Amino acid sequence: MKTIEESVVTAMDGSDKELFPYLPYILQDLWEIGADPDAIIKLIGKHFTNCADLKVLDLGCGKGAVSIKVSQKYGCHCYGIDAIPEFIDYAKEKAIEYKVGQLCKFETGDIRKKVKGLPTYDIIILGAIGPVYGNYFTTLTTLSKCLNESGIFIIDDGYIENNSDYSHPMMQKLETIIQQIDSAGMHLLEDNIFQKDDIKDSNDYIFDNLKMRCFELINKCPHKKELFENYIKKQEIENDVLESKIICSTMVLKRKV
Repeated sequence: MKTIEESVVTAMDGSDKELFPYLPYILQDLWEIGADPDAIIKLIGKHFTNCADLKVLDLGCGKGAVSIKVSQKYGCHCYGIDAIPEFIDYAKEKAIEYKVGQLCKFETGDIRKKVKGLPTYDIIILGAIGPVYGNYFTTLTTLSKCLNESGIFIIDDGYIENNSDYSHPMMQKLETIIQQIDSAGMHLLEDNIFQKDDIKDSNDYIFDNLKMRCFELINKCPHKKELFENYIKKQEIENDVLESKIICSTMVLKRKV
């Protein structure tokens, strides 16, 4: 099993765990660093009526943008967990700023361990965190213990089209994902695909800020120059993957009846 540092760096499209302590600095200009809060808000409103009564578990919550905006919109309780302490500190500050400090709880921790012994939730969000728990079958069977019988998973992820010759170490074809979802006793309710232009606009904004901070770190820590340059290159490669080689979507999953 990967260390939590390795898992976080991988989720941030890095390849060297030495990058972990520098992520708060590199990503300091960005709040929404994972899933799209607006897309998730729409999905929740579509699948639930009494949204104020919902209990939401946001795993790998980053700086809390999804939980905070969901709570602000619906008045529901959200619990976010992330491995980076600085991200959690920021999330707590933003929750107060958005006047949802009483609705949002944020904690630092390893989401692979924290889920053990948790109560059940109406919604479990996995917002662009990668295969932290393994493939879809392992992820869903592991986390189904934390999901109410009528609850849903909302998963922001990417997949390879079935007829594509492209391969990626962290991506699967849609048909494989659906098979794993089915084997886990779930079914795919919705597959909301993002437009390529929207993905590119978001990637460009994130990359510009990320690149600027990496260059600042190169000046501050010249002995780590290769680490930060490699991260910039890795981001360029992954952006091309997101924009031209895979499908990016937000999926809604529910237990089979």
